[in-house]
Amino acid sequence: MKQYIVIDGWKANLRFSSAHIIPEYEKCGRLHGHTYAVHMRIEGIPDKNGIIVDFSLVKKYLKDIVHILDHKILIPAHHPNVSVKKTDKMIQLISLGKTYQFPTNDCLLLPIQSTSAEDLSLYILEEILPHFRSMKNIREIEIGVDEGYGQGARVSKELDER
Repeated sequence: MKQYIVIDGWKANLRFSSAHIIPEYEKCGRLHGHTYAVHMRIEGIPDKNGIIVDFSLVKKYLKDIVHILDHKILIPAHHPNVSVKKTDKMIQLISLGKTYQFPTNDCLLLPIQSTSAEDLSLYILEEILPHFRSMKNIREIEIGVDEGYGQGARVSKELDER
């Protein structure tokens, strides 16, 4: 039998609003934004008190990440069809023949290939994993990112792969 806890980002107010571009798709290749919700599922073995992990601890870690992403222009650092040039004051992004310039403080350059819900899920998972690596009772962590209610992506990692 598997046991797990679930955090619903919509209901737990683990949301952020950000803008992005997905160059592979004409419509999504335009600068646009979403209100995202971040979800988490943790599978594990409950301790002697019946607890897998404290909900408040999990929500704190998620809130820290959500805070970083909130009200930023999300830019993928490793997209093969996007050119990014960064200075202290400006980030220039060239995609689909369009050139955008944004104040550096308004942007978040992410170490991912795309700012799709799939890659944002993976980014958040990689950011949150270090907090749980020492917890030997945790077996798997799943992160979900919705880019609107009912539409999102999920990624999971078994911690036995440590």
